[in-house]
Amino acid sequence: MTRLTTWAMPFHTLRTRLLAWYFLLAVCATVSAIGVTRHLYCARLDEKAEESLTAEVERFDRTITQQTMSQLNANQPGSVGVTAVFDSFLADYVPTSNEFILTFVEGQLYRTSQPLPNWLSQEDVLFESWSSLQVPESERWLNENHRLFYVAEPLVMAVGERGVFVALRDSTEAYQSGTATIRLVLLVSIATLGGFSVVAWVSAGRILRPLCLINQTALGITESDMTRRIPIKGNDEISAIATTFNAMLDRLQYAFDSQQEFLKDVSHELRTPITVIQGQLELLPYRPEKQPETIALISGELAQMSRLVNDLLLLTKAERPDFLCAKSEDLDWLTEELYLKARSFSTDRNWQLEAKGLYPVSLDKQRFSQAVMNLVQNAVRHTKVGDTIALGSAVKGDHMQFWVRDTGEGIAPENRERIFERFARATNNNRQFEGAGLGLSIVSAIVSAHGGRIELESELGQGTVFTLILPLETDALETDTIETTTLDITISEIAPFGDRFQ
Repeated sequence: MTRLTTWAMPFHTLRTRLLAWYFLLAVCATVSAIGVTRHLYCARLDEKAEESLTAEVERFDRTITQQTMSQLNANQPGSVGVTAVFDSFLADYVPTSNEFILTFVEGQLYRTSQPLPNWLSQEDVLFESWSSLQVPESERWLNENHRLFYVAEPLVMAVGERGVFVALRDSTEAYQSGTATIRLVLLVSIATLGGFSVVAWVSAGRILRPLCLINQTALGITESDMTRRIPIKGNDEISAIATTFNAMLDRLQYAFDSQQEFLKDVSHELRTPITVIQGQLELLPYRPEKQPETIALISGELAQMSRLVNDLLLLTKAERPDFLCAKSEDLDWLTEELYLKARSFSTDRNWQLEAKGLYPVSLDKQRFSQAVMNLVQNAVRHTKVGDTIALGSAVKGDHMQFWVRDTGEGIAPENRERIFERFARATNNNRQFEGAGLGLSIVSAIVSAHGGRIELESELGQGTVFTLILPLETDALETDTIETTTLDITISEIAPFGDRFQ
């Protein structure tokens, strides 16, 4: 059983199946074409024979008419004899290769246009049917070695003499020559198909080689080595598959490396508080008088660990479809509420509310507030006493914008992409709000879940502006007729609410 399976293995490959179907279709097409050609060739032979013999019969009829008219013009009473008609016709007949005229008088062979072939002279049944013919007949006569087409016409004169005129054409030689030619074409076609099959086998191997490389690459990839890639040549469909496969491997490698880096970062972030807690607990029996301070320190480290775990859970949930619970919110009141929350983070910053967009927006208020508060914490962390931190919102076209601006230390160009990665931190001198480096990652995840994006503008020593851009509801855009240019107001336009922002 194993030996049989091993023998049949090559016939289960894609390359073999493609070539087998190719060869089968090519053979069927060739055989069909040759068969149709042979049929048309034989039909053409019969058509030519029928046309030629019909012309001879018509000429024979004209001969009868001429003989009758000649006798009438000569004032000779009586009818023209059958033999006279046959003699007159054969006297003017020019023999043609493979075409014969036979005449019968009173059931007996009278004259022929030329000597008959031996095989035809021996066909007694055929001669008997001709000699006793009563009605005109046009038939194709075939046997194993010969192919004839004949037209027979009985002739009865007034004197009672009976005769039969037979014109026949022997297409055997042309039929055999055409059949031999077609058979030779068939053999040459099969040999040509065999040669082309070999070429196709080699070409298919080269074309399908990227698929084999994909298989080999997939087998060579392990959890510790994902660096193998498929060499790409050309720009056909299989090369496109190889390119897509390489891109998939790049994504998988990036995800794998990110996971490994994430695990390293998490272990590093958790190692420090665990070490601190373990050290404090070990020293506590030797310093019982510092138990309150030790408990407070341990509680702080546990709170930091709890925040880290909660942040990681939030980043994990951000990829789930039920992460958001979006509702319609008034942008102006939401902006004012977030501004009031932000002021509680620090009392020594210059807080400003720059603008409010008067427009209903659909978002998850809790998640969006968390993103904005993370940006506010980040602004407090990177500013000094007296620096300005401003919040504002506006509606531009079909998008809502919410920004947090500060006049702090700014972000270096090389860090502007990195700061949105997990556990990435920018340099700062304020350790009070130092976190695990997940704040901006959470902001990015929340904004992405809303279908929006983040724009960052920053200059070292001048400050930073984070702008959250979220799409508005389509239905609201279609039904609301208020121009967006009138929806944005500045702090000077909301004097009645001025005391609420002091």
